[in-house]
Amino acid sequence: MNKVAKVTIFFWIMKIIATTLGETAGDFISMSLGLGYYVAFAVTFAILAILLFFQIQSDRYRPAVYWVAIIATTTAGTEVSDLMDRSLGLGYAVGSLILVACLLSVLAIWYYRDRDLSVYPIVRKDAETTYWLAIVFSNSLGTAFGDFLTSNLGLSYIQGALVTASVIGVVIALHYITKLSDVLLFWLAFIFTRPFGATFGDFLTKPIKDGGLSLPRGYASAIAFILLAVVLFFSVRKEKKVRYPIE
Repeated sequence: MNKVAKVTIFFWIMKIIATTLGETAGDFISMSLGLGYYVAFAVTFAILAILLFFQIQSDRYRPAVYWVAIIATTTAGTEVSDLMDRSLGLGYAVGSLILVACLLSVLAIWYYRDRDLSVYPIVRKDAETTYWLAIVFSNSLGTAFGDFLTSNLGLSYIQGALVTASVIGVVIALHYITKLSDVLLFWLAFIFTRPFGATFGDFLTKPIKDGGLSLPRGYASAIAFILLAVVLFFSVRKEKKVRYPIE
């Protein structure tokens, strides 16, 4: 009856690819299609709401539905970050603080209700709804933090990716050498894999003069989508072998 993906190495690989896709797809909707941040925000969240409706109403974990929903949350994170900075003029630093407060509030409500923040397995719809709210705020926060590194601190896209990769490395080390809560480490890793994937997405699509490769956003999104589909295929295949080994 579990509804969400199990946290494995495949999960984190797909999460990073999904964040790259979310970054390029979000910029494609708002910039390449010329919709602007307000319209792009409305379109993205309408799509996200529809996807989450089918995900939450599903009776079990369906890999394709789940990961399309994850892609939608990463795309929404891009739109939220850009809207707060460029349309509302809050800046990435203030935007990040607001998103931290929102994420902590969601986690606090979740813990107050269930006395548990475990992200696997999740069965109840109310727990899953809170889970997805936390994911949306985490992805938005990760996007704002990544943009802060490159826009406010002046780091190149590769430097920003290295900074976030270092943070992820510290989280992994803490998992193995300390007794810190796996739930805490999960959300830290979830947040910082977002800017890691986002800065790589920017590296693919931003102009060469800004340190990018200047690939069309549509092409970069297609490449990321194909990579995600390939990894998902092998992940599902391995899971089936574990569940139904040949005797």
